[in-house]
Parts: sequence; C-alpha cells; structure tokens
Amino acid sequence: MKKVFIIIYALLANGSAFAQTAPKPIERAAQDFLAVLDTGARRLACFPWEEEERFNWHFVPRARKGLALKDMTDAQRARAYALLKVCLSSDGYRKATTIVETEYVLRALEGRGPDDEYRHPGKYYFSFFGEPAAGKPWGWRMEGHHLSLNFSAVTNSLVAGTPAFMGANPAIVPEGPHKGRQILKEESALAFELLKTLDAAQLEKALVAEKAPADIITGNKRKAWLQNPPGLGYGQMKAAQQQVLKKLVAVYVDRYTKLMADLLWKDIGAAGWEQLHFAWAGGKSWGTGHYYRIQGPTFIIEYDNTQNSANHVHTTFRDLKNDFGEDMLLQHYRQAHVGSR
Repeated sequence: MKKVFIIIYALLANGSAFAQTAPKPIERAAQDFLAVLDTGARRLACFPWEEEERFNWHFVPRARKGLALKDMTDAQRARAYALLKVCLSSDGYRKATTIVETEYVLRALEGRGPDDEYRHPGKYYFSFFGEPAAGKPWGWRMEGHHLSLNFSAVTNSLVAGTPAFMGANPAIVPEGPHKGRQILKEESALAFELLKTLDAAQLEKALVAEKAPADIITGNKRKAWLQNPPGLGYGQMKAAQQQVLKKLVAVYVDRYTKLMADLLWKDIGAAGWEQLHFAWAGGKSWGTGHYYRIQGPTFIIEYDNTQNSANHVHTTFRDLKNDFGEDMLLQHYRQAHVGSR
C-alpha cells in the first residue's frame, strides 16, 4: 500500500500524463472523478446538497464519512488528486499532498508499526454534496488529519474554498530521510519576520497574551467570528511592515487557484487594508509556544504552534461571509427567485 501511494504522489507532483492534460473546469474534473466510481463508492462519497454533513468538518484523527483514499482504485485516486489540483495553486497542492504523505513520517516518529491505522495516509476522505451540474449549487471536501478543504461551487465556478485548515506535525521533521522538511515554513517565517521589526510601542499593541492558546480559537465552528479584533492595526505599521503583512496574508490566499484568490483579494481590498489587525500571543522565538491572528472585516487567519514542544502547527483560513459558499449561494438563490417571477 505504501509503495502505491508514493508512486501516485510522485506522478502527480512531477507531472504525470493525467496531470499534463489541459486544465479542466472544476465541474468537469468533479464529473470525471464521479464517473469512475462504482455504486458502492458513490454511496460512500455522495450526499445531498442539503445534508448537514456538509458542515461537519474537523482536522483531527477521527471517524469520517466519505470515500477514503485507501479504498480507491489507482484510477479513482488519480482522478481525486486531479480534482484537488484544479482547485488549488501549485503551492497549495504541494502543501496538501505533502501533509497527507507526512502521516508516514509521524507514524515512524511515534514508533508505530507499518500496519498502523491511526497514522495512515489513506485515511483522507473525499465527499461530494449535490451533483456537479451547470447552474446547480454543489460542493466537495477533502479531509483527514491536519487537512480540511471545503469547496463550494455554483454556475460552473468555485465560489468558496473555506473553511480551510492545513497543519503539520512535526512542523519541522527532526530526523529520518525527510529531516528538516517544513511544510508550512512561510506561514511561520514571515510572521516572525514581521514580529522582529516591531518597536516597543508596536509590540505592546500586537502582544495580546503572554501565553499562547492551546489551539486555534475558532476551532471547527460552522461560523467563525471573533469580535473586536485585537492587536496592531495595519495603519499603525510602517510601510515595510505592511508589505510583510501582505506577503503573509498572500501565503494563505494564494493557496487557491488565481480565479478564487482574485475574489478573495477583491473582498479584502474593498473592505480596506486599514481594517486589518495583527495579534500575537506566547513566545517570540521558535521552540516556545506561539500563536498569531490576522483579522479583517472579511476573513480570519489563525496560526497556532503550541503542541509537541512547539513543533506542531495548525493554520486556518476563514471567510467571515462566505464559508461554505453561503453568501454567494444566497445571492444565487435570490437571483434565481427574481428570475422566476
């Protein structure tokens, strides 16, 4: 089983014949995947659009619904990854697939046997909500330990890719053939870079707690909302600091395809960069528990690194209006209702 996964990861990462085909619209890629599922696999993977399971997301090892990678054929798994690829940028795709592969690393570090099921790269599940058809709302999810990607679509286009979670344990691989690997390196490095440029007055505003929270605060709630964003305001930063903050936000936004990222950038710009706040809690250097939050009127980014001697990173990106595509889908329903009068 391990060899099968490694071969597939290598093919997809290096440009297999399947991956080299012309990019397909999200709807077609989803249809291509569903087309290779037999009745049993479809029963596991497919849910009605209205099913409450669509909102049942999490990022810890637990029982999940959906069709698992380990239960797919090679052809099904290749189509599943092709679908993922058209929804993410090359960097986002690399991070997502490496998070899956890192289950092998964690299994070895924890001294688990080769047949262990708790840390298993095959326990990442694909779920579909509704039918990917023109004009109809539908969505899909890829989820497992340290990865939850939720996509919603309507009128042939993705309208939302949140809530989104990416994590890494270990954050930096301490030993073995992948020693030094840091999947979420930019998410950490740019935040520390910004923190180190703050003067005493700025740091006093940015530092909201001496101890970092044990995990991301919004958790797996359906609605992510933290009132009155604390921390250092964008307008209280120097120009160079503002640029670093923008680069850090871009790390999260640019995980997506350019079309979806452009929608997010448009919303952030319309709401105003002046509305953003950067908050920090905990230690000010790697190896001590630390946390940051970037919050504006349209989104919340959270990063937490406190577990496993502060070598275990959790990150989330939440759209305050449009998680699960709810805002744009509401607009779609309203327009459809008006058009039917």
